Amino acid sequence: MNVRNITAPHDWFDVLVNGETLQAAVMDLEPGGGESGSKGNEHAGSEQLLFVLDGEVEAEIGDETRTLRAGDVVIVPRGAPHRFTNAGDRPARTLNAYSPPAY
Repeated sequence: MNVRNITAPHDWFDVLVNGETLQAAVMDLEPGGGESGSKGNEHAGSEQLLFVLDGEVEAEIGDETRTLRAGDVVIVPRGAPHRFTNAGDRPARTLNAYSPPAY
């Protein structure tokens, strides 16, 4: 059994656990503009579920933009260009799942 705690020290993005068809990761975005990368970021073969654990995250998925808050969850379709940005004044943390694994 592979168990990792989301509060253990990690980089800003870290794959926590891998399964045969599913993968979990944590992402920390710094306040004032920390982001997940360019909007060209996409996972051609994987859907992504993003769950906001703490803070606020601006989600750009395809042509839509929304502000997500702690407790919000969104699915990024396979191949959709997307970016997540923290425009707030405190750190944001997300739990991400990819199916099948993307990293």
